[in-house]
Amino acid sequence: MRFMSFNTQHCFNYIEKKIDFDIMAKAIRDLDVDVVGLNEMRGLGSDPEYTAQVERLARMTGMEYFYFAKAIDIENKGPYGNGILSKIPILKAETLPIPDPSPHKYSGYYETRCVLKAHLEGNITVLITHFGLNPDEQENAVKTIVDNLSEEKCILMGDFNATPEKSVLDPLRSRLFDTADKFDTEKLSFPSDAPDRKIDYMFTSRDVEVIDADIPPVVASDHRPYVATLLL
Repeated sequence: MRFMSFNTQHCFNYIEKKIDFDIMAKAIRDLDVDVVGLNEMRGLGSDPEYTAQVERLARMTGMEYFYFAKAIDIENKGPYGNGILSKIPILKAETLPIPDPSPHKYSGYYETRCVLKAHLEGNITVLITHFGLNPDEQENAVKTIVDNLSEEKCILMGDFNATPEKSVLDPLRSRLFDTADKFDTEKLSFPSDAPDRKIDYMFTSRDVEVIDADIPPVVASDHRPYVATLLL
């Protein structure tokens, strides 16, 4: 099976600076994937630009199964969060809130985040998330993930807003396999036109065989997609 992690920046074309469903759907179709984890997706709201983006991409890519996990409501506009598209039946999906740090330990921007947890046919567990920018937010995200991992057939992916050397990722690496270990050379994911850092990830439980992994040079969103071929 082919898995993909993709921060679409609400389906915003990074070069043309406009919402562009066609370029996002093309990136997904061209990479021929079975399951896609999406970050920074909008849901249906009062603002006309807040549409059911996950459902629309599902239709455009021919991926029958989908779920939108709201993390926050943008004031007077609509919901915002993560999503999943799948060719494999989704038996159950839920939105797990990541607790906000209290009090905030840093002066940076804080935003409530969530983990999308989906159970697919074949006893496959998929976790999709988007970490906050501050270390205490990221620590809470890691704890939420660790509490919800499955030891078998588990895939974790998303935009972690942390580069690989950050120690906040250590609890995940101690339990899971980092598919980036399959890269033949260093691969960076952000910004998409001239990437200078890797902040997007895909981890698997250790019973999953990773055939290959890549961050292809696709410029659609501000992030490049991350793909991996897994034997489950």
